[in-house]
Amino acid sequence: MIAHLNVYETVSPNEVKVWFKAAPISKFPKNGGACIKYKDKQIAVFNFTREGSWYACQNLCPHKMEMVLSRGMIGEEHMEPKVACPLHKNTFSLKTGENLNGSLDAIATYPVKTENGFVYVGFSE
Repeated sequence: MIAHLNVYETVSPNEVKVWFKAAPISKFPKNGGACIKYKDKQIAVFNFTREGSWYACQNLCPHKMEMVLSRGMIGEEHMEPKVACPLHKNTFSLKTGENLNGSLDAIATYPVKTENGFVYVGFSE
């Protein structure tokens, strides 16, 4: 299962080579997430309406290796947007991927933009 984690690597905005057209904005719940697929990756995309921001990260929680983060609850802690895994409540920063309440490895994060009513996620390949 560790091999599944190797598929995911954080992409910074200046590393984006492909802006993947994920779906219309209306397909993403307000203050919640949905899962998209890009190549062999499952990506959780979050419409953080309260903050007026969008975030994307790997959908795979590194704790139990389940594709569940898109169904996690989002919130803030000390001005840091976060997602809580719905299985065991491990929380991760939506900006950096850092595990905020434990010692798990960070999750991969990806840039997000919206244009003309669509959500795009940035990838380096």
